[in-house]
Amino acid sequence: MNSNQTIQGDADLDPLRLPAHVAIIMDGNGRWAKKRLLNRVKGHEKGSEAVRTIVETSRELNIKYLTLYAFSTENWQRPKIEVTALMTILDKFLKNERKKMMDNNIRLQTIGQTGRLPEKVRDTLQETISLTEKNNGMQLTLALSYGSRAEIIRMIQTIVREDNEKKISPESITEDFISGRLYTCNMPDPDLLIRTSGEMRISNFLLWQIAYSEIFITDTLWPDFSREEYIQILKAYQSRDRRFGNINT
Repeated sequence: MNSNQTIQGDADLDPLRLPAHVAIIMDGNGRWAKKRLLNRVKGHEKGSEAVRTIVETSRELNIKYLTLYAFSTENWQRPKIEVTALMTILDKFLKNERKKMMDNNIRLQTIGQTGRLPEKVRDTLQETISLTEKNNGMQLTLALSYGSRAEIIRMIQTIVREDNEKKISPESITEDFISGRLYTCNMPDPDLLIRTSGEMRISNFLLWQIAYSEIFITDTLWPDFSREEYIQILKAYQSRDRRFGNINT
């Protein structure tokens, strides 16, 4: 696609002003199932279909980084049967989507305490990461067993160990210094954060990284989040005046 053309079928969407990095808090699977008198697991299964749709749309639009909050450190507190089902869905999703990732030049990465995942899921995850590591069309990052406070604690522990080995001057601790020791060191900060289900909270997600992200909250439950609504949010993003604490002259 010519970079000066609009996205086919989306005449109001400027391809030159799309966010480089979109992060999404995927919320509402359980409520989606409850509204339909279904088991919560059915909501998670339906939610995986929405993941597929948003990944495909992001790649189509040439968004370079997509980060999805898939499983938090707090989610381990859920009933064991639900956690087991979530891990099974994740394992199945990774295996089913490998070919599409390869066909669409998508590289998979993860952030979080992935060592806590079941061995079978860890193996599938690593196999998929290794398979896609040379792809460079888009980076899909799954936040798995992720919590931002835990990430920040990990970063501080890293700095303390480095200081024990070689003294670090206070002046050398800059924003770039900190960012380089976070899970997200290989990607830019999110330009856009989307949360589904209408909840007005960040839920311990990328607290450092979203300092100047544009935030959009939608009442739509994640399984119902569509390509069309995603594009409407991207259009609204393009109307935002991003000043990063500055003022326009």
